[in-house]
Amino acid sequence: MTPQAESYYLRHDSTHFESTIHAQGAWNPHEQHMAPVAGILAHVLEAFEAREGLRIARISYEILGLIPVGDFEIVASVVRPGRTIELVQAELSAGGRVAVRATAWRLQISDTSEVEGIVDQRMPGRELAGEPVNLSEWPGGYIQSIEARALPEHVAGSGRVWLRTPYPLLADEPVSDFARLAGLVDTSNGIATRVKPGAGGYAFPNVDLQVHLYRLPAGEWLGLENAVNFGSDGIGLTSTVLHDEQGPFGRAEQILTLRKV
Repeated sequence: MTPQAESYYLRHDSTHFESTIHAQGAWNPHEQHMAPVAGILAHVLEAFEAREGLRIARISYEILGLIPVGDFEIVASVVRPGRTIELVQAELSAGGRVAVRATAWRLQISDTSEVEGIVDQRMPGRELAGEPVNLSEWPGGYIQSIEARALPEHVAGSGRVWLRTPYPLLADEPVSDFARLAGLVDTSNGIATRVKPGAGGYAFPNVDLQVHLYRLPAGEWLGLENAVNFGSDGIGLTSTVLHDEQGPFGRAEQILTLRKV
């Protein structure tokens, strides 16, 4: 990893990238955090054979194993072509193994403002957020790269946080607000932990990340309003309403494997 860097990733060519210290994971120092990984995959999928009039409405990330730090490759392809609905895929590979597979539905957009209706309630603005969230229980370069501020009634298992990062996803390459904020969503699993993570406590990594978008987000701040549920048989779920400064824009789900360590 690049020890001093101004971005999460460096691009070497059209498919090859390198992670920096800011992408370092929280569970192991030699793996990447899924948050920036989700962002770089969203960036690749957004640009891949892009067509006017279609946008990404859902991205599903399957985490197939440890995501090594350092060099990796992303290859995109079309799974289901279509004029108004299509499914595209991107695979992140390192060391000859696929570590993450992301699929995205791109749907035709049209003016449906006359029937627009959002049930999700608007989260209080970041001006009401207090002191920075104490994330010291989490190690790793990614956690150190973000700024997170909690709203009132932020408790274990139910968090409301505004967060951002000063670092761009890629050096010397424009990235959309959507891809940049997608690179923060996975943080939700760690902002309001139910139990102490890591040694002497529990491990509860997610094995997937599902992001559904009923509108595209804008700006640099991401609002996370989550609920963390632990079952009695070693499986949990983190569910999140996603916000930007204009209001809610989608939802995310993360299934967890819960293990005492």
